[in-house]
Amino acid sequence: MTSPQTGTFTQAQLGTITLIGWSGEHPADGHDVAFLLVYSLGDGTGGPAAGEAAMRVALERSGLPVGSGPVYAAENPGLPAKLLVQAGQAVLTLPHFTAQYPAPPEWLAAAGERGEVHTMFATRPWPQGTPGRPVSEELLRSFAADPEVITTSAHCVLPVRSLA
Repeated sequence: MTSPQTGTFTQAQLGTITLIGWSGEHPADGHDVAFLLVYSLGDGTGGPAAGEAAMRVALERSGLPVGSGPVYAAENPGLPAKLLVQAGQAVLTLPHFTAQYPAPPEWLAAAGERGEVHTMFATRPWPQGTPGRPVSEELLRSFAADPEVITTSAHCVLPVRSLA
C-alpha cells in the first residue's frame, strides 16, 4: 500500500475554482478598496478534504504562504499570480489555475482607483458560493470573515493590469 506524497496534488483535486468580489470603504482614507475571494467549490476528485489540501499546496508552490500576512505582488516581481482587469472582467492567473470574475462597476471603479486588489485565497472549500446563484452579503460575510477561513487562507495584494 502506498501513501500520498506530501506536497503533491492533481489538478482534478482542486475542483471548480471560483472568484467573487466586493468593494468597501477603507477606514484609513475613506476610499473604496476592491476585494477578491478565490475559493474551490470542493467538488474535485477526493472530495472537499482533498481539495483543501490541493489548494494549500498550489498556493504555497506559487509563493503564497497560507496563514500569514499579505504578500504584495508589486514587491515580489517573480510572484506568478497575475490579475488582468479588462472589459468588465477580472481574470486571475496562477500556475495551477485561471479563473474569471464578471466584475460590477463599483468593484471596477475601486480596483481602478487604487490600482490594486486585496485577494484572499481560501483553502477551505465553499460549496454555497456556486457560480450563477445569488450570494447575499450576509452569506459572503459569514464565509469571508470567518476567523478559521481567514487564518487558513493566503492573502495577496495584486496590482491591476490591463491590456491597454
